[in-house]
Amino acid sequence: MFLRVQTYFPSAILQYVVKQPLNLLEVAEKYDIKVNLDGGGFTGQSQALRLAIARALVKINEEDKKKLKDAGFLTRDSREVERKKPGQPKARRRFQFSKR
Repeated sequence: MFLRVQTYFPSAILQYVVKQPLNLLEVAEKYDIKVNLDGGGFTGQSQALRLAIARALVKINEEDKKKLKDAGFLTRDSREVERKKPGQPKARRRFQFSKR
């Protein structure tokens, strides 16, 4: 099943985020891109797709790396979910304290 960017990402901002590396290098109409996205929300998926497209463009043409790096499209967001601690309902949430 093939979905267009406009269908999968209904928000114009997310569509813009996905197309940023292509628009920067002015090759938006030159490539046909097919991807599989899994997990996370729409914002995270759009940013992950932007990173994947930027990395693919660097593999195609190594000279574009400086432009994409300066624009910040080759930087991975390294934040991860904090693990759940034992004896707590979530990572930082504590059970309600009862004095009596």
